[in-house]
Amino acid sequence: MTEPAPGVLVPDWPAPPGVRAVFTTRIGGASDGPWAAFNLGERVGDEPAAVRANHRRLADLLALPGQPQWLLQVHGVTAVAAVSDGLIRTGDSAWTRDADVVCAVQSADCLPVLLCDRAGSVVAAVHGGWRGLAAGVVTQAVAAMTVSPADLLVWLGPAICGACYEVGEEVRAAFVGQLDAGALATCFTPAGRVGHWYADLPAIARAQLLALGVPAAAIHGGEHCTFEDSARFYSYRRDGITGRQAALIWREL
Repeated sequence: MTEPAPGVLVPDWPAPPGVRAVFTTRIGGASDGPWAAFNLGERVGDEPAAVRANHRRLADLLALPGQPQWLLQVHGVTAVAAVSDGLIRTGDSAWTRDADVVCAVQSADCLPVLLCDRAGSVVAAVHGGWRGLAAGVVTQAVAAMTVSPADLLVWLGPAICGACYEVGEEVRAAFVGQLDAGALATCFTPAGRVGHWYADLPAIARAQLLALGVPAAAIHGGEHCTFEDSARFYSYRRDGITGRQAALIWREL
């Protein structure tokens, strides 16, 4: 990833001309305390005026063509057709074929997944917590895009990594049977306690995308850990009370 301006990272992936994608960090905003400084989450206890200021800064910094389609994320699978009307819709992914409509998801350890087709005709943003990934949020987003998975490009954004995300047996059990033994072995490794595992969210998403037919060479990113990098990223697992960063993608006219 490159950083063209403080607080914003640009994915390193071969997106076609006309597709814009960014990932925000916690740097450069108006929030204080545990939300310092570029918090975009409106439901995490931050001062509403600071969050509004951060949203304005985001729009100005990126010269956004319209209001992002913010979501009320519920760790489900609903794919929302994005609209630039300022309304918040319930779902865990947003997609569009329209130009100048911004798809967005927020995160603070969960895995953001950005997708587009090689022609640049459709884009999507996915919020990938373990519950959503287990329930099929990536599969539903790909289905909503109505293009062949073989034609997709994917970027996996910063998330808590497989060396930091300790989970119980119920999390691993939610994926057993979905993935073959070889794929599962790369996604979960034993932790120090009986019945506990380290879960690798990027590896899980990658395995699911491969199973859908997305080529391995088309899947990028997944190397930045939100838990480990407190200077740049919010992490719910690390801090509890914290802000939210965002992954955004849109098509330009």
